[in-house]
Amino acid sequence: MSAAYGKSAPVRGEEKSAMRIAIIGNGITGVSAALSIRRLQPDWEIVMISGESSFHYSRPALMYIFMGHMSYKDTKPYEDSFWKKNRIDLVRGWVTEIDAAGKSLIMHEKDPILFDRLLIATGSRSNRFGWPGQDLEGVQGFYSLMDLRLLYENVKGARSAVIVGGGLIGIELAEILHSRNIHVTFLVRENSYWTNVLPIEESRMINRVILEQGIDLRLLTELKEIVGNDSGKVRGIMTGKDEFIECQIVGLTAGVSPNITLAKKSGIKTGRGIQVDWSFRTDTPDVFAAGDCAEIVTEGEERNLIQQVWYTGKSQGRVAGEVIAGGQSKYDPGIWYNSAKFFDLEYQTYGMVTNVPAEGETSFYWEHPDHSRSIRIVTKDGTLRGINVMGLRYSHRVCESWVAQKRSLEYVLDHLGDANFDPEFYEKCEAEMIKEIRKQAA
Repeated sequence: MSAAYGKSAPVRGEEKSAMRIAIIGNGITGVSAALSIRRLQPDWEIVMISGESSFHYSRPALMYIFMGHMSYKDTKPYEDSFWKKNRIDLVRGWVTEIDAAGKSLIMHEKDPILFDRLLIATGSRSNRFGWPGQDLEGVQGFYSLMDLRLLYENVKGARSAVIVGGGLIGIELAEILHSRNIHVTFLVRENSYWTNVLPIEESRMINRVILEQGIDLRLLTELKEIVGNDSGKVRGIMTGKDEFIECQIVGLTAGVSPNITLAKKSGIKTGRGIQVDWSFRTDTPDVFAAGDCAEIVTEGEERNLIQQVWYTGKSQGRVAGEVIAGGQSKYDPGIWYNSAKFFDLEYQTYGMVTNVPAEGETSFYWEHPDHSRSIRIVTKDGTLRGINVMGLRYSHRVCESWVAQKRSLEYVLDHLGDANFDPEFYEKCEAEMIKEIRKQAA
């Protein structure tokens, strides 16, 4: 390790032209913060620490690496030389404790790293709920490079798998295993896939896609126990209905939670996440947190805000970096956006579309007779709240502008074709959509 990391931190209040910033985590949040700091403070020292990988990579691309569509090198947005050119020092190692008073990071089998200001960007971790057998060989999540390496080993000789949890990571893992001709049983405790996020109609569209792929979708079914053999390997699971399902792989994909273990252990205030203000300051001086691990404390009766998608991590990191560098920025969540792909079925959402309409909201829905495409438009007090599209490609810019400008339902319907950018020879269904939605609105 460079001797620079062991230099004494300044006494509080001491003038110093160049500060040292430590960032725990090299995901999109940590990297965005580092680049903001470097832009605003060209002379400051920046050290970014990760135990997972030496270099930043695109986490959403893990499934494409496994399926052979991309190499790990392809997922790195920057050349390895980029970091040295920008004087961002990279340390591969695990932080075991934050000594906030001494402004020091205690490392596993490495010398401590001192800092003047610290950003915690530790992301999320896969949920585990203490199931019997969850530590058997063949049980894993799918969130990190370590999970990717483990999957390469676990698929060897595997004939069948059980995936627990009906979220986005679960559907990715199902597609991955299905591509290897491994039979997949998918356990979803709700009565339809992802109904904690999607309205029931969109959820049922995904159910059909899953079943059409030959995946055994078990709704209203929970995991009770993972059963191993004498060698400590998975041989099957027991459901909550006391049914035994044979398998050699168990994917635990029942969501993710903010990774707060390190902060909590170090006495930094946590709730569901590491609690911060809108500038990502924690309750501890000179310690910040942003990205998936952060819980933004809100005033009044609104629930504290946790956002766990790529673009919010990037935005939060940028703002946190500006504040750490001495700026006065505050985070603006903007208009919510997300997208996903369920095998060949594409999904996009813009603005607020909840699984059940909130008080005062009206939901208008059209679905193609063959269940391959749908659109949902949600309004409140006569103005647009949000849009869901399934099996269609709609312009992010156009849909976001409609929500931001609080357009009326009539305006959206009159300009619906402006948003569609499906390829030239795809069937366009806007006429049918408009007719059905106007009928519902009458």
